[in-house]
Amino acid sequence: MNSAAGSIQIEALHKTFAGADGHTVQALDDITLSIRQGQFVAIVGSSGCGKSTLLRLIAGLDLPSSGRLLFDGEPVTGPDRLRGMVFQDPNLFPWLTVRQNIAFGPRMRGRARETAAAVDALAALVGLGDFIHSWPHQLSGGMAQRAALARTLVNEPEVLLLDEPLGALDSFTRMAMQDEILRLWAELGPTAVMVTHDIDEAIYMSDRVVIMTPRPGRISQVIDIDLPRPRDRGGDAFLRLRARLLEVFHLAHRVPATPEYSL
Repeated sequence: MNSAAGSIQIEALHKTFAGADGHTVQALDDITLSIRQGQFVAIVGSSGCGKSTLLRLIAGLDLPSSGRLLFDGEPVTGPDRLRGMVFQDPNLFPWLTVRQNIAFGPRMRGRARETAAAVDALAALVGLGDFIHSWPHQLSGGMAQRAALARTLVNEPEVLLLDEPLGALDSFTRMAMQDEILRLWAELGPTAVMVTHDIDEAIYMSDRVVIMTPRPGRISQVIDIDLPRPRDRGGDAFLRLRARLLEVFHLAHRVPATPEYSL
């Protein structure tokens, strides 16, 4: 992977859609953001604020209505294997084994033979070395998401886009997968941009947290997470950042010591 590659520059970006009633819906308004190569950035906001829309624009799955979106200094005009996306649903092909799912991208590019060793190495790297011949229905939720990660990483992306990939997992599996993603990010070196609703997850995983307003989505603030890794979820500095983000979202209300009601 090119150590100088993977930067994203977003300038005055707007995105509108045609609504079902014929009216225009403004999803994103005046988004300006720079993401340096190798950073891990989390995007947090309420449902419908345009987080996933922004991620799709970075991926090239959709195009902005106005403004500029640059990847390594060049305009994003469509999808590219160098910007790999992992969704909440693993979306594995049920008729393919784990190994065949991971190898799907290289096979479509005519590189199946030359990337065979990389496929097996990635399967082992994500802890699926003993399951490469298994079918998707035989995998747990966490294992299926590991396979989806490997399927994206085998294409050697410079940017890893994560659209709530852990949202459907139970709490214990989710925390284990957070560590797994961080390990892969540190080892392989891509820039990472993750959409999440989970404030603790954003603080635990990212270098910067981008906070978006309700629709139309705007960036209200960007918070740097200056905590050493690995991070202590129960440490004072972590909890102070958590309280700060809860205040931003007006979720830091305390239960009164004396209830304001009687029975």
